[in-house]
Amino acid sequence: MTGEQAVSFIQALAEANPLPKSELAHHGPFELLVAVVLSAQTTDAAVNRCTPALFAAAPDPAAMAALGEAGIAPFVRSIGLWQGKARNLAALSRLLLERHGGEVPREREALEALPGVGRKTANVVLNVAFGENAMAVDTHIFRLGNRTGLAPGRTPREVEDGLLERCPPALLRDAHHWLILHGRYVCKARLPECWRCPALRFCNYGNKVLTPPPKGAGAGSDGRT
Repeated sequence: MTGEQAVSFIQALAEANPLPKSELAHHGPFELLVAVVLSAQTTDAAVNRCTPALFAAAPDPAAMAALGEAGIAPFVRSIGLWQGKARNLAALSRLLLERHGGEVPREREALEALPGVGRKTANVVLNVAFGENAMAVDTHIFRLGNRTGLAPGRTPREVEDGLLERCPPALLRDAHHWLILHGRYVCKARLPECWRCPALRFCNYGNKVLTPPPKGAGAGSDGRT
């Protein structure tokens, strides 16, 4: 896309969804951090089913650390990679207590030093919890950036850098939500639903699907990150 196309593409998504927000249920930065760690290779819906009971038992880092890996495991056993995630949640909670006074840090380097937290997770926390203009590139945004021509890249970091460069600063914070939701529910991996895309006229994808398939033949969203 040209720079003008990119701006128009994002503005079209903005007009279609004026109040975007994360689909991970949470209250406060710690619950968000836990939910994002749990969401790796798992749907947000699956995470939202297990976190209410987990947060009731462990609403803060001290309680989560006290549960430990063995205590966390029964709450998250229903989601993918639960063993490693339980281990990471226990370890990151201990580090929050030891290094940050039980608070989630606002610095990228400190976030990425926590077990189970990579650049994508740090960007989500910085964006959603702290209001920073960060762009978390998950599988949906990576696909969308390359498919549409919005921000092509061989790696998530290249797509992230392209989006940061091309997105108007005033729209950057919410653009994370617009793009992930668009990739999750419209610009899907197996069958992009171009016929209902609000940014269709700005997209450079060469194989647009302009009419819906026969009923029952479509591919649904998996919601994975």
